[in-house]
Amino acid sequence: MIQSIDIEAFGRELDTIQKDVKASLGDRDRQYIKRAITVQRSLAMGGRALIFASLPLMPAFPLFLGVIGAGTAALGVSKILENMEIGHNVIHGQWDWMQDPEIHSSTWEWDNVCPADQWKHSHNVVHHTWTNVLGRDRDVGYEILRVSEKQAWKPVHLAQPVYNAMLAMMFQWGVAMHDVDPREPHLMAGKLAGIGKKAGKQLMKDYVLWPLLAGPMFLPVVLANLVANGMRNLWTYAIIFCGHFPDGARVFTEDEVANETRGGWYLRQILGSCNITGGPLFHVMSGNLSHQIEHHLFPDMPSNRYPAVAPRVEAVCAKYGVPYNKGSFARQLGTTLRTIFRLALPSRRRAVAA
Repeated sequence: MIQSIDIEAFGRELDTIQKDVKASLGDRDRQYIKRAITVQRSLAMGGRALIFASLPLMPAFPLFLGVIGAGTAALGVSKILENMEIGHNVIHGQWDWMQDPEIHSSTWEWDNVCPADQWKHSHNVVHHTWTNVLGRDRDVGYEILRVSEKQAWKPVHLAQPVYNAMLAMMFQWGVAMHDVDPREPHLMAGKLAGIGKKAGKQLMKDYVLWPLLAGPMFLPVVLANLVANGMRNLWTYAIIFCGHFPDGARVFTEDEVANETRGGWYLRQILGSCNITGGPLFHVMSGNLSHQIEHHLFPDMPSNRYPAVAPRVEAVCAKYGVPYNKGSFARQLGTTLRTIFRLALPSRRRAVAA
């Protein structure tokens, strides 16, 4: 940790940013999330309509591919928006201040095989409390990947490039299992039952009910839904990993965070997080997790405020000499993948067991 700064003054400046935003929330923000939901649902229905409209065109194969491809792409984008900019952020309680029962963390259930209640615990409570603390934060390599030399190397890590690729392709399933902790055997049966119930509904919707409406064209609709879900899985994997594991992201031991103050917690969030540079559309498609630093600092702040808040946070970091890790999507993803491949092999220097 950085010891030479006035950590409490640093924390107070960040508190001021949060208070300023909270005091200014209003109709502009309310309209933003409602518009995002409308766009997402329109894309979903439009995408499914195009998929079904393509089926009679199958004899004209190039035209069929074009129409079903456009429908699949629209459906995939809608799933990305629903999971990233809407579901993840609503479940965080970012929009609870509106007191809208339809857009509230207590009622929202997202388009994902992971039940929202389990996500709230594994992500909102555990991850955001213990960000990047070995042995406490299960997001550090999702407990299957070695992403820091502080993690002890094991022979199973030789295969991590392979199971990292599998995790990327099936990311929603990795998220679903994230709250199932073998160290809590008395809770496992209930959590697995919850996942089974939620996953059953998702699989029925995407791979049985919608395809059945296509009658004899069942299979093309199944494949379109499979591709759309795959788009969502790969994109969410890439964005989330780019926010946590690129070069420069710090990992901490429990001893390092003992007796941590509010200012120290803020500092850990910044040192353990990375931003991705890009334009407005990129930020929306990332659920504004391209501002991962700001999200870790203020997880219940409405995501549409992160772009304006980021320069203020960066200025505070510059004032106190705190590193502010940001880079292009290519840089952040590239260094993340390089780390995953490099740490599949034993490190030259001895690792610290987690």
